[in-house]
Amino acid sequence: MINNLWFLKVIDEEGYRANVGIILLHPKQQKVLWARRIRQTSWQFPQGGLNDGDSSLSALYRELWEEVGLRPTDVEVVASTKSWFKYRLPEMLLRKTDSTYIGQKQKWFLLRLRGADTKINLNATSSPEFDDWRWVEFWYPLNQVIAFKRHVYRKALEMFYPLLKKESRYKKRLTFRPKRFTIPGSEKKD
Repeated sequence: MINNLWFLKVIDEEGYRANVGIILLHPKQQKVLWARRIRQTSWQFPQGGLNDGDSSLSALYRELWEEVGLRPTDVEVVASTKSWFKYRLPEMLLRKTDSTYIGQKQKWFLLRLRGADTKINLNATSSPEFDDWRWVEFWYPLNQVIAFKRHVYRKALEMFYPLLKKESRYKKRLTFRPKRFTIPGSEKKD
């Protein structure tokens, strides 16, 4: 029983285990990282549980390393959800022995990769959780994720989407360049 005490502390009174969800943006495009669970056909965003004593942010950085091999300096935290988003696990996925949780409650983080995507390393640890990844359009995961997580993905994507629109408008203003012009009489003469 002693070994399970850490686990019980991260489960709330309703039976939801605390967890972080990670939406990683491409450094230059409005695409997100989509990863395939190891030896499975299902794809998802990186995510992982809080351990006893973890903050959401410390769990985020641990999971970022464990799942995609990125360090805190490899990403920029763009935003996070203030509230927890919950989903119930289907009966067939619940552990039959010594488990008291019925689902996950997640804080979501929107991150942007700094630099090249060659930093992504699914084999950074001895227990990889993914065996493939790709960049996909922002809304693509919504119709691809397993059904019981879909409403949580929708909430997170909808919450972060306005930030992308705002960022996109801001980048357009920054990249605007006036047409070149010359001052009359300043042309070079041969």
